[in-house]
Parts: sequence; structure tokens; C-alpha cells
Amino acid sequence: MNKEIIGWREWVELPELSLGKIKAKIDTGARSSSIHAYDIEEFTRNNETWVRFTIHPDQHSDERVVGCEARVKDYRSITDSGGHKSMRYIVETEFRIGNDSFLAELSLFNRSSMLFRMLIGRTALKGRYVVDPARSYCLSTPPEVTTSEE
Repeated sequence: MNKEIIGWREWVELPELSLGKIKAKIDTGARSSSIHAYDIEEFTRNNETWVRFTIHPDQHSDERVVGCEARVKDYRSITDSGGHKSMRYIVETEFRIGNDSFLAELSLFNRSSMLFRMLIGRTALKGRYVVDPARSYCLSTPPEVTTSEE
């Protein structure tokens, strides 16, 4: 089976969260994928547990703010790269990288102190890609920049 080559960073779309493209670090050292989320609030919809949360999707900027809602798939302990454990909400959502589209889990966590607002771990990558750590944006293109006329 031929797998596509993916770079160490890619532009990813999460259409169900309406974020547009977000720059993500591809991290084979991480088991799970994570996105920068804060003001996480649990609520019930149709007898299911949901969360609403806020995201700053743009790297190096808190200017753009996006409110999101998603059904909770799990609430579990995640161990970060420093060995610290924290309980995190897990949602399942559609990932789009270039022309590829698939469902994957995403943990909600405040990543404001980290360089990338999103990290894609090996569970989402498994069976889909070969990672080339010397390359970037193998499958994706940056978002289109819109300019407004005044």
C-alpha cells in the first residue's frame, strides 16, 4: 500500500468547527491530536454531552476568535511530553489535509504557551501517511489571503 508523504507541518481544515485552515505540527512522538481551546464549557444536547469552547486558530495571534461546539466522545487523562497528566475533553471531527478527509479524535487543551495551535499525533496519522521531517506542506496549501478595499 502506497502512503502519501506528509511534512512535519501541514495546513489542516476542521470543517465541522468552521475554523478555516489552521497550521498544525505533525508529531509522531504524540499519541493523540490536540487543538488550542479555552473557555471550555460542558452542556447537554439531546441527552448527549457536548462542549462549547473558544479557539484562537492563527499562529502567533490572538486576534481572531472562533467559538465552536462539538459532541464529547470521551473525557480522559492525557500525558504531555513533559510527563504531566491532565484530564481533557476528546471530540471526534473531520480532518482535511489537502485532498484527504478522515475522522479523528482531537483533545481540547490550552496550548497558548506552545508554538503550534494544533498538533496531529500518530493515532490520526496511522496507516495514512509517511512523515518526512525535512519537508513542510507536502499535501496542503496556505489559506487564501483576502484583502478588503476601503
